[in-house]
Amino acid sequence: MTDDILFERQGAAGIITLNRPQALNAVSHDMVLAMREQLDAWADDPAITRVVIRANGGKAFSAGGDIRALYDLGETGHYDKALQFWRDEYPLNAVIKNYRKPYVALIDGIVMGGGVGISVHGSHRVAGDKFSFAMPEVSIGFFPDVGATWFLPRMPGEIGTFCALTGQRFGAADSLAAGIATHRIPSARFADLLDGLTGTVSVDALLAAFAEPAGGGEGDGPVFAQRGAIDWLFAGDSVEAILDALDREAAGGDNADWAASTAALMRTKSPLSLKLALAQVRRGGTFDFATCMRTEMRIVSRVIRGHDFYEGVRAVIVDKDNAPRWQPAQLALIGDSEVERHFAPLDEARDGGELDLS
Repeated sequence: MTDDILFERQGAAGIITLNRPQALNAVSHDMVLAMREQLDAWADDPAITRVVIRANGGKAFSAGGDIRALYDLGETGHYDKALQFWRDEYPLNAVIKNYRKPYVALIDGIVMGGGVGISVHGSHRVAGDKFSFAMPEVSIGFFPDVGATWFLPRMPGEIGTFCALTGQRFGAADSLAAGIATHRIPSARFADLLDGLTGTVSVDALLAAFAEPAGGGEGDGPVFAQRGAIDWLFAGDSVEAILDALDREAAGGDNADWAASTAALMRTKSPLSLKLALAQVRRGGTFDFATCMRTEMRIVSRVIRGHDFYEGVRAVIVDKDNAPRWQPAQLALIGDSEVERHFAPLDEARDGGELDLS
């Protein structure tokens, strides 16, 4: 066990507290293992009728996985050890997705990457005042994982494509409209809500009593305010086609400024990551959840032996110069065969085989 994640029982609730605020509650391998063990125990405990996950620190629910630790392992050639993190993390995401009891995430602050994986798949996701969701992996030469292959294609229209290719943040209103959050509750009421969750009142009834109205409509948030343009401009089957559409709109369309800034933002991302992310979104809509998770294990097994992940982490987290040198540097240099290679089945001897979700 680790002090970075705490477990307790209060009444009928099993409560998980992310307790690594100095690292924005980044999810470490030890935290993954401890959480899986506790969730398995609570699943068979009749005294626990619901699970609640929250976070200490105030700034972040969880800013993601422990990327720096994984970077250090890969940089020293310990690929198998790094990949074991994902071989344990992805089954945890599946356990949460399939959990037999209500699983309530109280999210106040940043939730990205690995933090999304331990919240979005739960039955109830509560957005507090500082709620801020993003999947910014293409900015560090990675790809949207922890089940993003499942949930991004299931957002309305092309919102999931936009999320994957830009890494833009979604506030509470946009996240409710996208299905990332299920309820909006003021942060000041979280303590009373948690107290109520330890009792025997049904989770659905309790959250309904605390929740604020979602608002006047989808356009309440800045992302969904552009829903029409997003659905049209992000419908292409290639990253190049999407950028061409954005460039044409920027040249004189009704959404010129927005299209120009969005295209400029995408052009700062890893070209390979952009192509992988679009392929995920386009394929994931026809996959079941288990296939999505096995697909992500295939992709990460190739990305971790590549170049852009380490260059992206170096530029953003290690040296912080925010000047990554991507390889290849241009979309045109990445053929379909290179994308397909990342989705190919894993060899038992060379890659450790396909992901085991048991």
